[in-house]
Amino acid sequence: MRSYMFKRFLDLFMSASVLILTSPLLIGVMIAVWLQDFRSPIYRAPRVARGGGEFTMMKIRSMVANASKTGVNSTGADDRRITAVGHFIRRWKIDELSQFFNVLIGSMSVVGPRPQVRNWGTDLYTSAEMRLLEVRPGITDLASIVFSDEGNILAGANHADLEYNRLIRPWKSRLGLFYIDNMSLAMDIRIVGLTIMAIINKQKALDGVVAILRDHAADGELIEVCRRLVPLEPAIPPGATKVEDGSLYGGGS
Repeated sequence: MRSYMFKRFLDLFMSASVLILTSPLLIGVMIAVWLQDFRSPIYRAPRVARGGGEFTMMKIRSMVANASKTGVNSTGADDRRITAVGHFIRRWKIDELSQFFNVLIGSMSVVGPRPQVRNWGTDLYTSAEMRLLEVRPGITDLASIVFSDEGNILAGANHADLEYNRLIRPWKSRLGLFYIDNMSLAMDIRIVGLTIMAIINKQKALDGVVAILRDHAADGELIEVCRRLVPLEPAIPPGATKVEDGSLYGGGS
């Protein structure tokens, strides 16, 4: 209970501070998004909440209006739905800043497993991955640092959602479960610092993630993947023993 109170205090303090300090930037970017097509600069994204319910995540829109109606959730850097302003927004993670509103009202935390969609997301979770829904989703986590180049990883993919589930989801879920098993206020502060570092120096941020994993005796395979020295290979998600006809990745091609 005490640790929860400290975490919530950190969430409230950080979200209020960030929203106040970045308000000029947020207003300027929202005006730029509105001017490009005269549509709302805010994208209200439905996401799966703690406990399996649903909440609305606030994002500054980086894609064309109604992009979600294409049915594709994962986004490569070369996705044609991304607007000119959207590329700038994604490069500097400005779309994440608006999510501090969600932190302020309590539907998200600053640090926690990234919120997922239901279709091609939590609907595919194994029983082990369902533990990811035991905590509030967050703006950043270890996986956000390791896979901050997710758009580049998925660039050129014929089926971005399928590639996400084959290449990124297995490790993202393992990092999320690692966080849940070892979460603390000290770790949250380290992750926030490394998230900022990743924008400036990705390699130093990765070194920081590896240090956290080593400090808590994570398995060697996970550590090696988080170094990001070699291309990602298809893997199976936590709790799965084998892949049958691609079903664990969505069963499509």
